[in-house]
Amino acid sequence: MLVKKYKTNFGLIVVILLAACSYDSDDPQIRVDIEEYADLVLLDGDIATVDSNYGIVSAMAIKDYEILAVGSDDEVRQLINGETKIIELNGRFVMPGFIEGHGHFMSLGRSKQILDLNEVNNWGEIVTKVAIAVDKAKPGEWIFGRGWHQDKWQSVPSDAVDGVPINETLNKISPENPVILGHASGHAAFWNDAALEIAGVNNETIDPEGGTIVRDSTGKATGLMRETAQRLIRGPRSEYDGRLTPQQIELQNRERVKLAAEESLRHGITSFHDAGASFETIDFFKKLESEGELDVRLYVMVRGESNALMEQALPQYKMVSEGNDFLTVRSIKRQIDGALGAHGAWLLDPYLDLPETDGLVLETVEDISGTAEIAVKHGFQVNTHAIGDRANRETLDLYESIWKKLEVNGKQLRWRIEHAQHIDPEDVPRFGGLGVIASIQAVHGTSDGPWIPSRLGDVRAKATSQPWRDLFNTGAIITNGTDVPVERIDPIASYYSSVTRRMIDGQAFYPEHKMTREEALQTYTINNAYAAFEENYKGTLSPGKYADFIVLSNNLLTIEDSDIPSTTIDMTFVGGELKYQR
Repeated sequence: MLVKKYKTNFGLIVVILLAACSYDSDDPQIRVDIEEYADLVLLDGDIATVDSNYGIVSAMAIKDYEILAVGSDDEVRQLINGETKIIELNGRFVMPGFIEGHGHFMSLGRSKQILDLNEVNNWGEIVTKVAIAVDKAKPGEWIFGRGWHQDKWQSVPSDAVDGVPINETLNKISPENPVILGHASGHAAFWNDAALEIAGVNNETIDPEGGTIVRDSTGKATGLMRETAQRLIRGPRSEYDGRLTPQQIELQNRERVKLAAEESLRHGITSFHDAGASFETIDFFKKLESEGELDVRLYVMVRGESNALMEQALPQYKMVSEGNDFLTVRSIKRQIDGALGAHGAWLLDPYLDLPETDGLVLETVEDISGTAEIAVKHGFQVNTHAIGDRANRETLDLYESIWKKLEVNGKQLRWRIEHAQHIDPEDVPRFGGLGVIASIQAVHGTSDGPWIPSRLGDVRAKATSQPWRDLFNTGAIITNGTDVPVERIDPIASYYSSVTRRMIDGQAFYPEHKMTREEALQTYTINNAYAAFEENYKGTLSPGKYADFIVLSNNLLTIEDSDIPSTTIDMTFVGGELKYQR
């Protein structure tokens, strides 16, 4: 069946042009009234529309920035004229473009400008990378890096405190250059003494609320700054960044957007849920969109603004999809706790390996409740970071309380919990029951899996960690992503984690919670579109939707599990335009 869209004054209408079960394309008596021909046609493929009305088809036609038709090769060929470009897929797999359900767009770009510490195996490798950077730097120039994770190293120095080295070796190789190395999670950082001194951290400095200055047995700071303790350097950092002119800052930010977009497109990502941008950054995105300089569609969450300012400004910043849109804003990001790896996730019971704490509360329930009321008033979604089981319970309680207080239908609001990594079994059914979206990143489960039991113990880890199957079974909507740059922006890796839960050691991380291939595909496409109120524009390859799609080397629905990681993105199209080709 060939289905084709056209536009009238009444909006988008899908028209069935051909519905002959025994259709013979060579029958001269068959005639079709073609209103418009395709700009681009794809033939002879395995095209997963992720739409139950169409299923798997072999051909697709594109007109302008939208999908014109899907169907068989013979049917779609009728939309070809002398100006139509044709791509012969030769059996390759096509699907909607991946939608990154939770990432940090500008941080992704910045991660390409600083030291990449994601693949280091030990502390010595970090010291070597920093030493090389110091050799190239001017005296006083700051050295930045990100991506280290002590639980993924092959070994840790014997004098480590809380499982993390002390900064003595960094002090020796960089006595004059402040060094700031962000943890992979973003919830901790490691500083040398030059950075500590600039931030005013000494033996008498009190831990800030929601943060920890990690110290050795003598009371000296080791260099590890957990959660909000990282903010102690904000003032000096602002002064340091102030050395740049406004023009230099804009050039730097434009480069970050370019680098982030290139990395996204290379991995088949056509839309990106940006989990936190200030009004200033959103203004910058607006400028780029007006210039046609956004190559990936952004769904941006407002972050870091006070309730008082949001009360005044949100109406001016609300942007919903219209036309060939590359920037939408209709959500707010809050953060109730930290990360498990940095002992910052808020737990119902203390950590097994650090029993003096049950985590950190980064933003109070009261303040987030104020945000929630403002969001309801202005028609904004609320997306709250919650990793620990206590954090998830508190967030669910908060949402339910606000909806009851304001007498609104919470399911229609599509509020989200970002990460939803550790959930008490009693709270799992509440996601589906309340209509709260579980915005997970499957790759976190397999990346963190080897060390999660050391934080929680095996019994608690098994009961609470990434319970996807239970969430599905109780009616929850699950979305997917990578939390880049916390993890690599690789949806193929996260898809593999979704359907296998296979860790780097070859073991499966509580495999009873694996997703099916179809479920995993939906979490990365139509579910992410729904979670952004954009299911009418993207997420499936249906006539009338954005022509955002990718061509892959393997069929993700049928290949062996072991072949998924080697799957490559051959082409990425956004709005019908080829944006990346391998």
